[in-house]
Amino acid sequence: MELALDFLKNTGFAMADWRYLMMILVGILFCYLSIAKKYEPLLLLPIGFGIIIGNIPFFKGFGLGIYEDNSVLHYLYFGVTSGLYPSIVFLGLGAMTDFSSMLARPKLMLLGAAAQMGIYFTLLSALALGFTPQEAASVGIIGGADGPTSIFLTAKLAPHLIGPVAIAAYSYMALIPIIQPPIMRLLTTRRERLIRMPDTERHVSRKELVFFPVVGVLLCCFLAPASIPLLGPFFLGNILKVSGVVDRLAKTASSAVIDTATIFLGFTVGASTQADVFITPKALGIFFLGSIAFSIATASGVLFAKLMNLFLKEKINPLLGAAGVSAVPGSAREVHLTAQKEDPGNYLLMHAMACNASGVIGSAICAGILWSFMMG
Repeated sequence: MELALDFLKNTGFAMADWRYLMMILVGILFCYLSIAKKYEPLLLLPIGFGIIIGNIPFFKGFGLGIYEDNSVLHYLYFGVTSGLYPSIVFLGLGAMTDFSSMLARPKLMLLGAAAQMGIYFTLLSALALGFTPQEAASVGIIGGADGPTSIFLTAKLAPHLIGPVAIAAYSYMALIPIIQPPIMRLLTTRRERLIRMPDTERHVSRKELVFFPVVGVLLCCFLAPASIPLLGPFFLGNILKVSGVVDRLAKTASSAVIDTATIFLGFTVGASTQADVFITPKALGIFFLGSIAFSIATASGVLFAKLMNLFLKEKINPLLGAAGVSAVPGSAREVHLTAQKEDPGNYLLMHAMACNASGVIGSAICAGILWSFMMG
C-alpha cells in the first residue's frame, strides 16, 4: 500500500491543480476549433496539442519540461527562442507568394502600410499599462497579425512573453471571420462595399517579377537592417519561385520546409504555455491588448482606403484595407466574402491578396524597426 501511495504521488493526477486543468481545456478548445470549425487548422491544431502536452504536471529536475535544460522540448524550443522557425516559415511564405497583383496596382501597397498603425497604438497603450518598452513592443507587434513575426520579435525583446504573445497572435488570426467583418461593415457604407475593382490588370512581366525580390530586399533591409532574418528568407523564397530555374527548391520551400517548421513552431509555442509560468496578470493583459491591436489594424486599413478615395478618380473598395494586415490568406478571403455578400459578382480576392502581401512585408519592417530601436 505504501508503494502504491508513493506511485500515486508521482503521477500527474496528484500534482495537477486548477491552472493546469484550465490550460488543458484551452488546448482541447483549440483542437476542437481547428477540427470541427476548421479555424486555421494548420496553426491551431499543433498549438492546441502542444498546450495539452505542456500542461501535464511533472517533477522538476527530470529534464522533461520545455524550460528545463537538456530536455527534448527545450531543444525543440530553441527554434522559437533563436528565431529559426519564423525565418524558415518566411522562406516558405515567400515561395508561396505571388506579387503580380501588387505590382500591377502598386497603390494597394499603401493599405498594407496603413494597417500597421495597430502596432504603434497598442505599443503606446501597453506602455501606459506598465509594460516595459521591450514588452510593449512585443505586445504591439500582435497588431501586424503575423504569428511568426510576433514570435521572432518577442524572442529578441521579451522571451518570457513568447507564450502569451504567440497564443494571442494566432488566436486572433484564427478568429478573423468573427473579428474583421463587423469592423468592415461598421466603417463602410453599402455603396462603398459594392465598388468593383477592374477585372483586367496591367500585365506584369516575368522580368519585373524576378527583379522585385532583389529590389525589395535591398530597399526594405537597407531601411530596417534588423528585418534581414525575416525578409531575407522571404525574398529568397520568392525569387526561387519566380526564377523558373529551381522549381524543386521552390516546391520544397513551399511545402515540406514550411510545413515542418509550422509543426514544430506551433507545437513548441503551445508547450511553452506551462501553467505555472503562463497564467499571470501580464498574460491576461496581452490578450486584451492583442484584441485591440488587431481591431485597430483592421480599422486603420479600411479608413486609409476611404481617405485614398478622396484623391483617386478610380475608386478602390475600402474593404481591401482590412486585408492590409498580414494574416495570409485569412483576411484576404474574409474581404472577398464580405464583398460577395453585397454583390456575388464582385471578386476582390486577388486585389486583397496584394494588400496581404504588402502587409507581410510591412509587419516585418515594423518588427525590424522596433527591434533596432528598443535594443539601440
